[in-house]
Amino acid sequence: MSQHKVVLLLGSNLGEQKKNIKLALEKIKEAGNNISQISEYLMSEPVEFVSSNIFCNIAAIIFTHLSPIQLLDCIKNIEVEMGRINDSKVSGGYTDRIIDIDIIKYNELNFTSERLVIPHKKHLFERDFSRVLLEKFI
Repeated sequence: MSQHKVVLLLGSNLGEQKKNIKLALEKIKEAGNNISQISEYLMSEPVEFVSSNIFCNIAAIIFTHLSPIQLLDCIKNIEVEMGRINDSKVSGGYTDRIIDIDIIKYNELNFTSERLVIPHKKHLFERDFSRVLLEKFI
């Protein structure tokens, strides 16, 4: 099986944000993925919704044997395990969340399905905090 290079963004704006992100990274690793590199933490205001809770974000490069959909299932399971209730694709809008994990790039793949679009265009081109985090990774 070949290894696929994937760029993830992780964010949290509820509870102990850095601890939430560290736990999510541990769970990603426990699922058989190799974490190669992580960025520094970056604090940012919520985007596309109003909240008094500031986000803590990081970018990570992982290597995985999983397909894009298998990886999506893996990270969605981690989000649910950690207590995330509303997925923005399901609810149609953004809310506060204990953890959010997005697949930004998967090798150089261009992929579109109902559940997943790679590369993640909003994070690559529209969101300032993402561009800062991804600057060294992309």
